[in-house]
Amino acid sequence: MIGGGVVGVSTLYHLAKLGWSDVVLIERKELTSGSTWHAAGLLPLFNLSYSVGKIHQYSVDFYPTLEEETELNVGFSRVSNIRLAKTQDRMDEYHYYAGVAKTIGVHCDFLTPDEVKEIWPLAETHDIIGAIRHPDDGYIQPADLTQALAKGARQRGAKIHRNTTVTGITQKANGEWVVSTDQGDITCEHVVSCTGNFARQTGKMVGLDIPVIPVEHQYFVTEQHPLIMERRAQGLPELGVLRESDSSWYMREEAGGLLLGPYEVGAPACYVDGPAVNSEYELFPDDLERLMPHIETAIDRVPAFGEVGVKKVYNGAIAYTPDGSPIIGPAWDRKNFWLNEGHSFGITAAGGAGWQLAHWIVDGEPTIDMMGVDPRRFGEYAGEGYLIEKNEEAYAKVFTVHYPDEEREAGRGLRRTPCYDRMKDLGAVFGTVFGWERPNWFAPEGYEVSEEELGKTDVLLNHNHPVHDGAPIQEKWSFRRSNYFEHVGNEVKHVTSKVGIQDMSPFAKCRISGPGAADWLGGLLTNFVPKTVGRLCLSYLLTSEGGVRSEFTVYKTGEQEFYLVSAGAYERHDHDYLKKAMPTDGSVTFERLTTSMGVLVLAGPRARDVLSKVTRADLSNEAFPWLTGQKISIGTAPVHALRVNFIGELGWEIHHPIEMQNYIFDQLMAAGEEFEIKPFGIRAMVLMAMEKSYKLIPRELSIEYSAHESGLDRFISKKKEHFHGRERLLERQAAGLSNTLVTMEVMDVTDADARGSEAIYQGDELVGRVTSGGYGWRVGKSLALSMVRPDLAEPGTELEIAILGKRHRAVVIPDSPFDPENEALRA
Repeated sequence: MIGGGVVGVSTLYHLAKLGWSDVVLIERKELTSGSTWHAAGLLPLFNLSYSVGKIHQYSVDFYPTLEEETELNVGFSRVSNIRLAKTQDRMDEYHYYAGVAKTIGVHCDFLTPDEVKEIWPLAETHDIIGAIRHPDDGYIQPADLTQALAKGARQRGAKIHRNTTVTGITQKANGEWVVSTDQGDITCEHVVSCTGNFARQTGKMVGLDIPVIPVEHQYFVTEQHPLIMERRAQGLPELGVLRESDSSWYMREEAGGLLLGPYEVGAPACYVDGPAVNSEYELFPDDLERLMPHIETAIDRVPAFGEVGVKKVYNGAIAYTPDGSPIIGPAWDRKNFWLNEGHSFGITAAGGAGWQLAHWIVDGEPTIDMMGVDPRRFGEYAGEGYLIEKNEEAYAKVFTVHYPDEEREAGRGLRRTPCYDRMKDLGAVFGTVFGWERPNWFAPEGYEVSEEELGKTDVLLNHNHPVHDGAPIQEKWSFRRSNYFEHVGNEVKHVTSKVGIQDMSPFAKCRISGPGAADWLGGLLTNFVPKTVGRLCLSYLLTSEGGVRSEFTVYKTGEQEFYLVSAGAYERHDHDYLKKAMPTDGSVTFERLTTSMGVLVLAGPRARDVLSKVTRADLSNEAFPWLTGQKISIGTAPVHALRVNFIGELGWEIHHPIEMQNYIFDQLMAAGEEFEIKPFGIRAMVLMAMEKSYKLIPRELSIEYSAHESGLDRFISKKKEHFHGRERLLERQAAGLSNTLVTMEVMDVTDADARGSEAIYQGDELVGRVTSGGYGWRVGKSLALSMVRPDLAEPGTELEIAILGKRHRAVVIPDSPFDPENEALRA
């Protein structure tokens, strides 16, 4: 482990706890001397990310046991945490979060304004509509926690070298790492980077561009207040951590005074080139002026806060990533090099991050779905300039309402396919995936949302729509059915009745070739490898525990050549696993094709009519059946047409050289004019996929669910004697599955469909969780794909789903409610 903050020491401790005593931590100065020492020590359980939520939950449960184990006081004050709500959108967010919390075992309560006043009597509550409270969290003393972790690690044989600076990291031909320091070299099997503010410098030592840049965070402590001192004298409980989310700050008691920490717009990125060589216990000059809007709202909320002077201001660096979540897991393109970096809530996450990374290193897999924090969720596009913009944005948006369809504005327009401008002219409202601009939906010509429709509230954080340099507002974000609901429905109806075109060029694409390609893929993936050129199949890469890691379309393009397509959001993740699993004898080669190949989807009952106008190829069922591909010409452009799509309609994916995309797009649009061809976006596609009970990573498909639990039986070859994870998969099946994926119809929905992560009940018993949800326009039903107990999976079973605090009756229905016999696909 490199780095002696709380994250590095926790990783050391958890590796030692799993039995690895030959572990060592190197710290350039003293333990906690980076960002740990000046952290406010809060332990917020609230987080909409499943991965981060599980990590935080572990930490809050673990820290008290550490105190018992080491007999060192970790300074844990379990005073509770209250988040206020001034708007209905904020309450919707809290109710949505409560479903996430319920499914991972975190308890929270909803409070009325009067109940808040009773618990926090110094707060004014006349203008709030309610609050959510975590009774089990609070705050901790970071330095004490770190020392306890260090003692626990040492007791298990781990070693810590302080005042030791890493000067270089190299990997030998046999895979071993040599970590060079000013005190000598260490040869080891694994290296874990936990270097916080130094993350990018550490990455450079091994040729990696780590997507972490810190941002300045200020908080300050007031002088003692008589009212707080009076409460203490009376033996009253300490006031809990108070968060006014709509004003973007937290407050708690501190030494008889109050501590305030705002998250403001304008906080600058820092240490872009890393801290100075001798940096230790470093703070930046304070700048309270930019905090004034937050200070004013804090005084309004807690008048006592404005009645005492400022005692001490802390302005220190906190590591950030573009989405605000940490990066925990294997580095890409480097075997046995691990990252535990980018922790903006490092004290809360340290315990859980060390726990999961230790399992990942020792056992080869984490025990929970870590996709939300996997380092490979960012790509090479996330360079320095991008990181500065995005990390400053992530900091400023810590407390914003995190709507399900939120699309942030910083760093946009970076990756565009050639047909971007054509799609924009057709009304595309864009989102992003892996840095790519991708049409989410299409607005009618001249369409915009008025200020009245936006209904913005008078709070500091009232952003409920995308911001694009003065362009008309076309989308309002919400947890409920919003303004684009009807327009997305129109796209579905049009594709179903006529023909649509979609740009799916962000798909991850690669070529696997060589004399050993077929055997290698066969031993890696669950399904058969196509034996005939032109055949394709859907196949899965499992974990060693039989969970689902990745999904691939495998298309045989030559005698020793295969073309693999997977989710665009997980390109680096999927390709990294493939490359690390490749044989070393040169029999298999990997070629990345994502940016050289584009993909246009042509789908709908008139798709054959359109395509036949621009190609000489025979498109009949006999000549071009479902689940096959052919190399054809569209006009003068050579393409690979694959008869497959993710929406359950007749159609083709047209894979083509990216430089030919606009020519092909124009050919298809001209040919489709007589059939009223129109574009459709990703939101329509996802809803149509749900109507077919198609599955997504990491929702229905996850490392936590076995492939059988996710309903992938027909994609798992029973004839193959071996594929990665097969033995454990069969063992889990024989022992009896814990979950079954079902499709459910949700009743009495008016304005809020399930989104995913909602709790499912039978009476008062929690029996499952929603994985995806939305409205099925072709079947006219509100739908939810869900994981439930196997005994509740029979069609007709009635359960309840909690959507934004209200329970709805939900009935299990047969899978693929739209076209269960695949007649449209095979038409």
